[in-house]
Amino acid sequence: MYFLDKKEKKLTINKSNINDTISILGPPVIKNSFDGDFYLYIERKSTSSKLRKLGKRKLISNNVLLLEFNKRGILVNKKFVDINEMNELKFDETITAKNNSKNKFLYNLLSGLIQKINDPLGKKRAKANQQ
Repeated sequence: MYFLDKKEKKLTINKSNINDTISILGPPVIKNSFDGDFYLYIERKSTSSKLRKLGKRKLISNNVLLLEFNKRGILVNKKFVDINEMNELKFDETITAKNNSKNKFLYNLLSGLIQKINDPLGKKRAKANQQ
């Protein structure tokens, strides 16, 4: 998805709904509907590789948009994080309880992304189920 920063400005809290969001941004990369609806959109741009750099790519933009909807489908909260804010994030070293649903959502989100990266066609899971 391109121009995520410009498209997210078209969405207004307590006014936009799920249908508006899908018409502006398209379908979400990840969708969670346990504690309300969470939609995740990711924009990632990198330079094209050149022969003299041996295929190394430089990350130009890495933007993430997290949208939260209430049970009626109205946008309640939106959080936009760009590459500069991601570099400034500080992680807490303390251990938290695993019953927190928002942390569980984040864990499921990241583990799902890792699974899709490692096995985009689902062939490894199919082989494991057959054995």
